[in-house]
Amino acid sequence: MTAVDVVVMAAGKGTRMKSRTAKVLHRLGGRPLIQHVMDTAHALHARRTIVVTGHGADDVEGWLRASAQAAGQTVPDFVRQEPQLGTGHAVQQVVPVLPDDGIALILNGDVPLVRPETLQALVEKCGGQRLALLTIEMPDPTGYGRIVRSGDAVQAIVEHKDASHPQRAIREVYTGFMAVPSAKLKQWLARLSNDNAQKEYYLTDIVQFAVADGCEVVASPAQEAVEVEGVNSPLQLAQLERAFQMRQARALLESGVRLADPARFDVRGTLTCGRDVAIDVNCVFFGDVVLGDDVHIGANCVIGNARIASGAWIHPFTHIDGEQAGVTVGEGALIGPFARLRPGAQLGPEVHIGNFVEVKNSTLARGAKANHLAYLGDAEVGERVNYGAGSITANYDGANKNRTVIESDVHVGSNCVLVAPVTVARGGTIGAGSVVNRNTEPEMLTVARARQVSIANWVRPKKPAKK
Repeated sequence: MTAVDVVVMAAGKGTRMKSRTAKVLHRLGGRPLIQHVMDTAHALHARRTIVVTGHGADDVEGWLRASAQAAGQTVPDFVRQEPQLGTGHAVQQVVPVLPDDGIALILNGDVPLVRPETLQALVEKCGGQRLALLTIEMPDPTGYGRIVRSGDAVQAIVEHKDASHPQRAIREVYTGFMAVPSAKLKQWLARLSNDNAQKEYYLTDIVQFAVADGCEVVASPAQEAVEVEGVNSPLQLAQLERAFQMRQARALLESGVRLADPARFDVRGTLTCGRDVAIDVNCVFFGDVVLGDDVHIGANCVIGNARIASGAWIHPFTHIDGEQAGVTVGEGALIGPFARLRPGAQLGPEVHIGNFVEVKNSTLARGAKANHLAYLGDAEVGERVNYGAGSITANYDGANKNRTVIESDVHVGSNCVLVAPVTVARGGTIGAGSVVNRNTEPEMLTVARARQVSIANWVRPKKPAKK
């Protein structure tokens, strides 16, 4: 099979985005537009990927370089188009680094939702011999190049601005994707001119050269319009975001996940679900999230980089962000509402984390509970510990983070401060309101607070009388 070399067009300015950010770096589903395109190219097992950059080139190249390295993939080649003189001019910049013996698959960095199977069909239509164009019929083709046919044979692509009135009535349009034998592409690129209304070098003009040379030009249809929709404005980006999220939701529903409302659901990374998972409205998932069997996610939760085991309930308004360290929630755990799990939170089976409880870089063993208004940071909590309301681990001394160890079956009363480094021994009880800064003994009650005193004849200060 002929090798495929992918060329990604990413030099455009994106004036209508009204942003300092390069257009292809605007995010859809939590990833830059161009990253979706690069992931698709990777799925095709392309021999080589060449990205044409221009506006914001340093930022685009920097992102793609770092992304490829982080994924353990080959860094793409980069060529720059300066100045930007049209799509044909952009591909001309690729000629010195494009091998002659392959198929050039030309993609657009601002068209993120084309499927690998659609592009694979396009490549197969090319077959190393033909010029294959990805086309689609649109109810309103305004702005797109029209496909001009003679019978079934494609004769030309006419850009909208150069099209005659009858040609503008054509609904079959060119999507900006093509697969073409590289050796022939180079010959045709050398013949381009800018004799048109825009004074630009159109890549689409190679169709007429192919026809003149007797090379067959074929069309390969896209299956759905969302695959070929590009982004040129914030409105288009928002519309494509909803289309993308509906695609995600549909796939999850088809796999058995229960979504309360597919229109109020966002995945901005990867979400893997087991059987009988239920997700309520307005939930956002980002990074890498795995939900086990029978997990229930309440409304308005934000969950990122976490693994939640079977039978866990995440109650409404919970925020989980594992960042690089990750978060794990054990089987049958109950989290929230209004809980926050930060990086390094590792919760065992049947752990309870209640409302307004924050856990960071801490492990909680089976059955441990912190039911409300508490903080656990840099802590190791044993089985069946009950951690009282308003209690905190004072883990930062101004320079270093220190660790707190709470052994199994400890009861920590309300409004306690455990000053790390400190160990609360197994079975112990910490009296409410205590400040503990020394290790305790097993099975003992520890009270560390000032003696209560009532002062007679004390007069509360009063504000001066108003004049």
